[in-house]
Amino acid sequence: MSDIATLLQQRLQSLYPEHLQVTDDSAAHAGHAGAKSGGHFDIVIVATAFAGKNRLQRQRMVYDAVGDLMHHGIHALSMRTLTPEEI
Repeated sequence: MSDIATLLQQRLQSLYPEHLQVTDDSAAHAGHAGAKSGGHFDIVIVATAFAGKNRLQRQRMVYDAVGDLMHHGIHALSMRTLTPEEI
């Protein structure tokens, strides 16, 4: 796991996930112009903190938790945000 993927795991713990999967897809994007500014990551996070929130609100919660990584280390972040009831 890359350093950024590890940091993603750590920072997303603030949402108290019941399930968290971070996948580093950076190798698949090697040579892509934007890839030079950071990696490509896919996350699946299941947390009760998302209950009653719409998709945009959930994504904002993730971005808030990730913080400055979006500007230093991450070029693209794909996410699936679910509550335990939505699994």
